Amino acid sequence: MKIYIDGKYCDEQSAKISVFDHGLLYGDGIFEGIRAYHGRVFKLKEHIDRLFYSAKSILLSIPLSHEEMMRVVVSTSRENQIRDGYIRLIVTRGVGGLGLNPNRCKHPSVIVIADKIQLYPVEMYERGLDIITVPTVRNLHSALNPAIKSLNYLNNILAKIEANQGGCEEAIMLNSEGYVSECTGDNIFILKAGQMFTPPLSAGALYGITRGVVIELAQQQGIAVSEPNLTRYDMFNADECFLTDTGAELIPVVKIDGRVIGNGKPGPVTKSLVEKYKALTKVSGEPI
Repeated sequence: MKIYIDGKYCDEQSAKISVFDHGLLYGDGIFEGIRAYHGRVFKLKEHIDRLFYSAKSILLSIPLSHEEMMRVVVSTSRENQIRDGYIRLIVTRGVGGLGLNPNRCKHPSVIVIADKIQLYPVEMYERGLDIITVPTVRNLHSALNPAIKSLNYLNNILAKIEANQGGCEEAIMLNSEGYVSECTGDNIFILKAGQMFTPPLSAGALYGITRGVVIELAQQQGIAVSEPNLTRYDMFNADECFLTDTGAELIPVVKIDGRVIGNGKPGPVTKSLVEKYKALTKVSGEPI
C-alpha cells in the first residue's frame, strides 16, 4: 500500500508523522471518509467541499486547492489500484511545540490512505442491527460543533464503547435536550406511515454525504422527507429504521433498546433504497 503524505508516496511501513504533529498531540485536524465504487470516487466534490468547510471552521489553512485535493485523492486511489474501496483524507495542523497554540504549527500536513473497509459484518446488512441508546450525549454546538469532522472523535468513541459493553455494534446518541442526534458514526432514519424522518442538523446530526443522497433517492420515489426533532418514543414506534454513512453505506435497524422495529426484519423501503443506492454508485463518480 502507498500512503500519500505531503506530496510524496510512502510504503505503509515507512509512512510516518512527527510525534509533535498537533493532529496526534491534540486531535487538531480534520478528515473525510470517501468511497470508491467500480473505479470511480463517489461524491468526491461534496466530500472535498465539506473538508474545506471544516477547515474554515477551525481556521486551518489547507495547503492544496480544492482541485488539487481532488486530484490527490484520485491519484492515491490509482496508485493503490483501488476500484472498490475507502479513502481516508486527513489534514492536520502540522508539527508544533508542546502546548495548544496553533500558531506554532507552520505547515499543515495532508495524508491520504486508500484501502478497504468493512464496518459491520455482512450478515448484519441482511438481518439488520440491534442498537441501544447510550448515556454519552452528543457534543454541544457551543462546545465543538458536530458539523466539523475533526480528528477528535472521543465523544463518539465513548458512545461506541458503551454500545459494545451493551452487546451492540452501534448506538443512538441523544443531545443535551434529550432529542435523537445520530449514532456513533452514522446518521439515522425512520419511516412511519409512508413518511421518512431524520434528525435535523441542529440536533447534532452530521451533514452526512450519504444522508443527503438517501434523502434525494427517497424524494425521487415520492416519499415525503422531513427533519423534526425526534425522541426515543418516535424511534420505538417506527415502521422501519436504517443508518447511513460513507463507510457503512445503508444498514437496516430491527431493534432499538429491546423494542422490535416493524416486524423485526429490514423493511421494504429500506431494501428499495439500498438497491437504488447501489445502482447510483455504479454510474456516478470521478474516474480513477
